[in-house]
Amino acid sequence: MSVKSQRKVAITGFGCVTALGKNLTETWDRLYQGHSARVPLTVIETEGCRVREGAQAELPNLKNLIEKELRRLSRASRLGLPAVGDALEQANLLDLDGRSKLPRLEMCVSTTACGMEKGEEFLRGVWSGQREGQAARVRHYQAQHQIREIQQYFGFVGPSMIVANACAGGGNAIGHASDLIRSGLADIVLTGGYEALCGLVFTGFDCLLSLAPEACRPFDQGRSGLMLGEGAGFLVLESEESAVRRGVKIAGFLAGYGHCTDVRHLTQPTQNGEMLERAMQMALQDAAMSADCIGYVNAHGTGTPLNDSAEAAAFTRVFGETMTRLSSTKAALGHTLGAAGAIEAILCLQALQSGQIPPQINLQNPEPLVANFLATRNELIEMEAAMSVNLGFGGSNAALIISRS
Repeated sequence: MSVKSQRKVAITGFGCVTALGKNLTETWDRLYQGHSARVPLTVIETEGCRVREGAQAELPNLKNLIEKELRRLSRASRLGLPAVGDALEQANLLDLDGRSKLPRLEMCVSTTACGMEKGEEFLRGVWSGQREGQAARVRHYQAQHQIREIQQYFGFVGPSMIVANACAGGGNAIGHASDLIRSGLADIVLTGGYEALCGLVFTGFDCLLSLAPEACRPFDQGRSGLMLGEGAGFLVLESEESAVRRGVKIAGFLAGYGHCTDVRHLTQPTQNGEMLERAMQMALQDAAMSADCIGYVNAHGTGTPLNDSAEAAAFTRVFGETMTRLSSTKAALGHTLGAAGAIEAILCLQALQSGQIPPQINLQNPEPLVANFLATRNELIEMEAAMSVNLGFGGSNAALIISRS
C-alpha cells in the first residue's frame, strides 16, 4: 500500500472573503438565499469598457494595523489576510495576540494578477513623471510579496509555492498541498488563493468580449459571458494524525484530487469535455469512490458558451442517470480566477456540513443535458461527499473531492 493511500488529509480550518460577505458566514447566508453580488464597479476604472459591472468585495477590517500600514498593502493582501486569519483561528493555530503558534508553516497559494493594482499605480507614475514610491509599488505587486505579508502579519516562516495556473490554480494549489501531506513531506499546510479586481485583467476580458453585459447565466442556453469578481479563500490541511494529536476538530477530508491538461487550445476547452471528465475520474479513483457518492458538484460554470457545454457533456458521462445536484456559484460571486478553486472548495465543505445546496441563479432556459440536475432554491440534502471542478486557460482541469470521512 502506498504512503499516499495511508495518510488521510484532514481539513481543520477554512475561511473566505467574497463579494457577498466579509467572511464565510455572511457569504454562505447570502449565497444560499440566491443573492448576486453584481454591482457597478468603483475600485477600478471602467470608462470605455463594454461592460462596467462585476462582483466587488467590501474590505474587512484588519487588526493591529494603522492607516499608513493599510495603505502599503495591496488590495489582494487586504482580501487574503482576513481569510487566512479565519482559517488559522479555526484550526487553533493562533495565539491570543493573533499570531501563529507554529514558527514554521508551509504554504501553497494560487493567484493570477497578484497585487496588480500596485503595478498599475507604478505605470501611472511613469506616465506622470512621478518617482517617489515607485520602487515600493514594483515590489508590492509581485506574488511573493503577498506571501511575505501573510507570513509577517501572522508571524511564521517556511517554504511557499505559488501556483499561477489560471482559473484552475486554486484547485491545483489545494491538490498540491494535499500531496505534500500524503507524501509525508509536511504535516500541516496553509493553502488557498486570492484575487483582487484590477484594470489589466478586467479590460482584457472585456476586449475578448467574454464579460456578460447583464446577469451571468451559467448553464443557460442564453448565456452571454462571465462576471469577474474578487475574493480569497484559505484552508488548513493536515494529516489526520496531526489533527488528532493536536486535539483539533476535523471539518472534513480532502479525499481526492485529479488534474490533467488539454493541449487543444489556449483559451477554449475541448468541446466533448474529455479532459475534465478524466480529471473527475482521477479524483474519484484517488478517493476510492464511485460517482454516486457525490451529492453536490460546484461546477466551474463561467457562463461562457463553450465552457458550459463542455462541462455539461463531461458531467453527464461521469454521473449519468444518478447525476448529483449541480450549480455554479460564479453567477453570484463572480469569477475570482486564481481564488475560484479555493473559495469553491470551501463552499463544497460548507454544503457538506450544512446539507444546504447553493442554487443555480439567473436561469431562464437551462442546458438540456443538465437541466434536471441544476440546484434550485432552499434545497437540503444529506451527502457523503462533494466535488469542486475548475478549468483554466491553457487547458488546465482540476477536480477536488471533499468528504465527511
